[in-house]
Amino acid sequence: MPTGQRAQQSGTVDSVNHPESRNPEGIDVFARPTISVPEGDAPSDLQVEDLVVGDGPEAEPGVQVNVDYVGVSWSTGKEFDASWNRGDVFSFGLGAGMVIPGWDQGVTGMRVGGRRQLTIPPHLAYGPSGAGGVIGPNETLIFTVDLRSIG
Repeated sequence: MPTGQRAQQSGTVDSVNHPESRNPEGIDVFARPTISVPEGDAPSDLQVEDLVVGDGPEAEPGVQVNVDYVGVSWSTGKEFDASWNRGDVFSFGLGAGMVIPGWDQGVTGMRVGGRRQLTIPPHLAYGPSGAGGVIGPNETLIFTVDLRSIG
């Protein structure tokens, strides 16, 4: 996955510095996203799609990232979790194994201010055990992740 130029500073996103060329669809990264499950079979590999490319610092392994997200199950299309429901960002150490592997891999390279969709196959999510009765066994997960800040 290309990572672009390296940023020299950390920071947070603001609503002013988002060039239209990085957001041609005019997506409001400060509005709760909706997720639709595509037609067909779930992918067997991690799928990463930048919906909006941020213009802030880049997320690299070893940094603390602060994100908003919504997650849905591929098989049902139902939301199982969202930081938006708690009214606070979710923070984790990128690359430290604090989250499922699909998140560590999929958030790496994002820039602050960006919105990315991650489609995560079971082997990079919760596998055959699922999670807490909310995510079924061998479930493919779709997340929309907004990188709010680093540090």
